[in-house]
Amino acid sequence: MSPLLLAVLFIISTAMMASSHPHPLDPLSAAELTAVRAAVLSSPLVPARPLYFHYVGLDEPDKLDVLSYAYGTATTSSSHVLPRRALVIARAGAQSHEFLVDITNISAPSVLSHAIHHGPGFPMFTPEEQIAAMALPPKYPPFVESVRNRGLTVGDVACGVLSRGWFGSSEPTYGGGRVAKMLCVVTGDGETANFYARPLEGVTLVVNLDQMAIVGYKDRVVYPVPKAEGTDYRADKVGPPFTGPATPAPGMVVQPEGRGFHIAGHTVRWANWEFHVGFDMRAGMVISLASIHDADKGGKRRRVLYRSFVSEIVVPYMDPDEEWYFRTFIDAGDFGLGESASPLQRGADCPANAAYFDGYYADADGKPVKAEDVICLFERYAGDIAWRHTEAALKITEVRPEVTLVVRMVVTVGNYDYILDWEFKTSGSIKFVVSLTGILEMRATSYTDADQINEDAHGTLLAENTVGVFHDHFVTYHLDLDVDGTNNSFVKNTIIPKRNTGHPSTGGADTPRKSYWTVRRDVAETEEDGQVDVNGAPADLLFVNPSKKTKVGYHAGYRLVPAGATAASLLADDDYPQRRASYTKR
Repeated sequence: MSPLLLAVLFIISTAMMASSHPHPLDPLSAAELTAVRAAVLSSPLVPARPLYFHYVGLDEPDKLDVLSYAYGTATTSSSHVLPRRALVIARAGAQSHEFLVDITNISAPSVLSHAIHHGPGFPMFTPEEQIAAMALPPKYPPFVESVRNRGLTVGDVACGVLSRGWFGSSEPTYGGGRVAKMLCVVTGDGETANFYARPLEGVTLVVNLDQMAIVGYKDRVVYPVPKAEGTDYRADKVGPPFTGPATPAPGMVVQPEGRGFHIAGHTVRWANWEFHVGFDMRAGMVISLASIHDADKGGKRRRVLYRSFVSEIVVPYMDPDEEWYFRTFIDAGDFGLGESASPLQRGADCPANAAYFDGYYADADGKPVKAEDVICLFERYAGDIAWRHTEAALKITEVRPEVTLVVRMVVTVGNYDYILDWEFKTSGSIKFVVSLTGILEMRATSYTDADQINEDAHGTLLAENTVGVFHDHFVTYHLDLDVDGTNNSFVKNTIIPKRNTGHPSTGGADTPRKSYWTVRRDVAETEEDGQVDVNGAPADLLFVNPSKKTKVGYHAGYRLVPAGATAASLLADDDYPQRRASYTKR
């Protein structure tokens, strides 16, 4: 064989070998999840059965190793194969187990470590155990009696599992173990798809999910069940303007030259942006390694963001009654944003020009489940203007249309749907948008008219016998910014009002102006210094790289611009939900 042929074969072989290895931040594949399951179930470290998988996700490599892989030379990136590992949280023998599994070679996976979690808290709910718990109330005699006393049958009612929250030692232990609460709604004979509007108020069940048994029950009060009439949200039930001649004509996206973005595996390139799209059963969509190609620097990739995702969604309800006080949902931690992601409806959730990503997660048995079309990617042009200026004297008008790239996921947790958008702009900005839709959480009441309300109803009367309960949604993001590198500082530029003293030595001037404002710059030295009161004094929030400067000498950086409904929690500092999510005040 000639040396030339050997060289060609070597190059082809090396390329095939490099391409067979996933990107170090790629989400776990179906084959990898299968390998993880095999390793855990064959391990002698946990002999107890049954063993249920509550979380399986990528155990990401060390950040410096990933950066070397992503931004190193072509040689180091292709030859530097990082280990693939999975973090597993499982439940067996009434204990929570944590495994670290090596799946670099999925033909020979191995458990690297195992630990039993002895601290507070429990793993996420699994859909399988929620379904199993739903079968318990109809077989529980006190519940059957309560339903009958309300003129219903158990066939008219369905119950769901909710976290009971955390309330310290004031809560009964029910014998210990993994305990949750169950609340019920009236489904009837399919009169409405909106069963959230027909709560079975006053009844609370407590279920031990390890034993799969009801361990507590209370029927405290009876309220009328709200009517089904007028509650159905389906378009054919609602009528105009959602159906019929008044329905708006559907729009159409036309791109004669095709899509402007390119997808290679999980890496996306569009305009001057490049980034990685991942998926996790708890966090949902994960955006990593976002960088800008800077034309002013010869097309050099300038790092912006290492990793970002929604870390938690906290939803405390403001009704202290027995059936409501514990409704302080931790959506990612209780239900998993990725596991709760909805398949996107093509042409409705995302426009016709969208591309889609699938995801995989593990069910309670550890087997892979395909989450199809859970992330979409599309270019948006809605007639907006990115920048413009008219100089009439020179007869110049310059207008640049706003075309952006949107990465979207929709998460449905019970009654609420969260539309989570990451919007990339050619200006170098990234816009995070949360759109909240779905259905309100409602409680039954005896009120049929607002004039009857003579006490705090803890909400708004929406219809006869129906109150929409006051509540908050705190959506928290994990943002690991790497502006031009990892050496970043957090800066608060606080706007300070000043009086014009008339003296230049104090910043004033001898003019008729009485006041102005200026900026005080504070660099956070600790995490406590970096805490921000979103309702405090106006401030510019900056992430800067003190080792990189602009052409005029300022530190290179990005502004964090809070917009829309930013708010701090109003709960008392010693209230249990506030202690559990203390970060909602800063």
